[in-house]
Amino acid sequence: MLPVDSRLRVWLYRQPTDMRKSFDGLAALARHALGQDPLSGELFCFVNRKRTYMKLLYFAGDGFCLWAKRLERGRFEVRFEPPAKQPIDLATWQLIVEGIDLASVRQRRRYHHPGRDRHMIVRPVP
Repeated sequence: MLPVDSRLRVWLYRQPTDMRKSFDGLAALARHALGQDPLSGELFCFVNRKRTYMKLLYFAGDGFCLWAKRLERGRFEVRFEPPAKQPIDLATWQLIVEGIDLASVRQRRRYHHPGRDRHMIVRPVP
């Protein structure tokens, strides 16, 4: 089951990924390409070159979990451009998975606690 804590950070790897990789290969990408600890409990998102296949890797306390989605039609809205890693929040990841056009989404102003991680991207606003 996917963790649903809204405070979780999703690390989006913005380079095409070979979807033949599984637990160990994606954990190595999380460690070396993203510079993050794959055992941290954070989510690591990878997309193939055609942007039709996505894998999400996370550590659930006693082992790695791997979630995958292959689109039969359409593409995930992920741009392969620098920087190679981008932290996003769980809500933005869910929009990407559901095929929502992020350029047309506007987020209303909300209170943000000063201790909250400020470098996370919430939703791109046009």
